[in-house]
Amino acid sequence: MQTIAVRAGQHRTDEGEHSEPIFTTSSYVYTSAADAAAHFDGTKTGNVYSRHTNPSVRTFERRLAALENGERAVATASGMGAILTMCLAYLKAGDHLLAANQLFGSSMGLFNNYMAKFGVEVSYVDCFDNEAWANAVQPNTKVIYCESPSNPLAQICDIGYLSQLSKANDILLVVDNCFGTPALQRPLDLGADVVIHSATKYLDGQGRVLGGALVGSDKLMQEAFTVVRSGGISMSPFNAWVFTKGLETLKLRMQAHCANANQVAQFLVTHPNVSAVHFSGLSDHPSHELTKRQHHMKDGYGAIMGFEVKASDSTNVNDNPNNHDPKSAAWHVIDSTQMVSITNNLGDAKTTITHPATTTHFRLSPEARAEAGVKDGLIRLSVGLEDVEDIIKDLARGLDSL
Repeated sequence: MQTIAVRAGQHRTDEGEHSEPIFTTSSYVYTSAADAAAHFDGTKTGNVYSRHTNPSVRTFERRLAALENGERAVATASGMGAILTMCLAYLKAGDHLLAANQLFGSSMGLFNNYMAKFGVEVSYVDCFDNEAWANAVQPNTKVIYCESPSNPLAQICDIGYLSQLSKANDILLVVDNCFGTPALQRPLDLGADVVIHSATKYLDGQGRVLGGALVGSDKLMQEAFTVVRSGGISMSPFNAWVFTKGLETLKLRMQAHCANANQVAQFLVTHPNVSAVHFSGLSDHPSHELTKRQHHMKDGYGAIMGFEVKASDSTNVNDNPNNHDPKSAAWHVIDSTQMVSITNNLGDAKTTITHPATTTHFRLSPEARAEAGVKDGLIRLSVGLEDVEDIIKDLARGLDSL
């Protein structure tokens, strides 16, 4: 994998460059009118317009496809752009989208507010309940969609089971692999049809630019490409170059992220002011063994975790009254950090922390948040690449003073 991450996808120009160039051009020049016509009607292979194709974007697509063991990748302007592309490519009015309850809030907003608006029926089940998935399949179900690990509880879907269910019912299985990345798991190898990425996260790894991608078969990706070309959901050449360089260190970074996360989870699970830790790297987590089967990196469980803090039940007048309810307790822990970044982004070299109920999932109704497991006392942590003792010390500031 590391060789693919460094070498795959590059096509050197006549300049003989060693590092991949950035093709910052919107259009391309032809030798004649006939040459232009041949490019436009497809009889001659080549670039037409950077909304359609761009050499820098193509290099990123080829490298990501190789890493995911897919035939082709299609890059988009953002992770949400990739999810929208998936919807427009594979769903139409009258179809049913079956998704996991445990999703990024914006994904659920897209499904509920826009796909439903255009006649797509949407329903949700618990991601780990295989029986619920099977019972929720309808004759018009066309796509099963899940995140594994999920946002923000890092819950795990049984991708192999969902693949069998999908194939038995002629349904596409789409798996968001943003938290896992091909460094930890390759959903296509487990039977998924399409893999979704917010490249903004770990594929970049330093929180610099926005982008997304879909990976799958040539046939399915051609449908996605047509949507991107027609809808203008295109990735910029500069962003593609940043992602390409990010892929070179993806495996090395994920090894370090996971090693730190494993230690942070052990700290949190033993802290008296933490009531629950949602992280499959813990041996007593219900999906621990499933994750070990699906993730090919040893001890690689990802670096995203949710943990719930205990609200103070003390009546001491000297106590901070803001710690007496779950939200205030969570905010106290977040606000007490001095190094960790309070931001909704994740997958960064810098450790980040956020309160999902009032940020990433605040647009959901209280009932929808409850179904997704997003409680007021829940904190989402994206463990970065700092010294792990510094991360633990920073989290302890607020936890120790609850």
